[in-house]
Amino acid sequence: MPWRECYKMDERLRFVGRLLEGEKMAVLCREFDVSRKTGYKLFSRYKDCGLEGLTDRSRRPYRQANRLPFQVESLIVQLRKEHPSWGAPKIREKLRRQHSQITLPAISTVHAVLDRHGLVSRGRHRERYRAEGTQLSAPTRPNALWCADYKGEFMLADRRYCYPLTITDFASRYLLCCDALGTTKESYAFTVFERAFKDFGLPLAIRTDNGVPFASRSAFFGLSKLSVWWLRLGIALERIKPGNPQQNGRHERMHLTLKKEATKPAAKNLLQQQAKFDRFIECYNHERPHQALAMRYPGELYQFSTRPYQGLCDLEYPFHDRAITVTCCGRLCFDGRKINLSQVFAGQTVGIREVSEKIWLVSFMHYDLGFFDSESGRVECAPNPFDAKVSPMCPV
Repeated sequence: MPWRECYKMDERLRFVGRLLEGEKMAVLCREFDVSRKTGYKLFSRYKDCGLEGLTDRSRRPYRQANRLPFQVESLIVQLRKEHPSWGAPKIREKLRRQHSQITLPAISTVHAVLDRHGLVSRGRHRERYRAEGTQLSAPTRPNALWCADYKGEFMLADRRYCYPLTITDFASRYLLCCDALGTTKESYAFTVFERAFKDFGLPLAIRTDNGVPFASRSAFFGLSKLSVWWLRLGIALERIKPGNPQQNGRHERMHLTLKKEATKPAAKNLLQQQAKFDRFIECYNHERPHQALAMRYPGELYQFSTRPYQGLCDLEYPFHDRAITVTCCGRLCFDGRKINLSQVFAGQTVGIREVSEKIWLVSFMHYDLGFFDSESGRVECAPNPFDAKVSPMCPV
């Protein structure tokens, strides 16, 4: 037999109806499993208001002890309209001077009143970069594309977390490095990649996801200090779409093998875990046959890059009006003014070119970042040169 669905209104009607037919209150209250106080209250509401008295009533209190009187609220709104530039502290002080007899509201209450009436001006915020990914290549030559990512963190025996940073070659599946790091901070990633570049040379492109430190949501086109450095080295950037790890499937499959063979059980500390990673790298590259490579070793296919790492060369902008070095706080010092750019370009040289009267274009390498005028203090983004529908982030 199925359960019979009951509604509060129907039960109340039945309860009151049986009372009107002459049944006793105590008996009905026991049957309906309510107190006699509740039963008498329902019957009283029915006699006073009829059927409407049986509906649920609002639980809102009749009065709010700390509610601001509407007269004071009107004074706050009036003062703001008379003085649009005044904030909550000034308006509160004016109330204190003009109306000493009223109880002064808190500054936060005055601000809440202004906000409720739409009198709070909100500053302009640069729209955050929304990652969409880039075009992805499928090269067949070693060092045409490297893949990099952090394998998921895991806890060591000393209760510290390990964040392995891994780099593989796409075509040969060669595991270039696997470093046991204690953090995902950018400075440590710089060290790992610089050592990889010195040991193996430079790739043509690097594929990553859109997370830190490979990308940044708050900078132009999602660039980070690390990716800016890669562009300076002549390395193209490839990014997978958010939520699509299968686009970096070869690298993720290596992570599965790494997890099974080098992290369970975890080592006592980072040094011992790095020793396990080093043994795994040797086995993975030179001892473990790979089915996707026709049972060959990755080390049998990989060759060192013909592009040696030689550091950064100076940037020149012969077709721009001037070249300016970005300050450590991410600004351009231009004609006595400070123009906000982004900290990811700190220490980099950018080109400035006047494209129309008092409108200037800012370029990094051959990428147009955006425009600013003589009055604004921030660069407005140009169309994304790294759009997935246009081209990968390739500097060459």
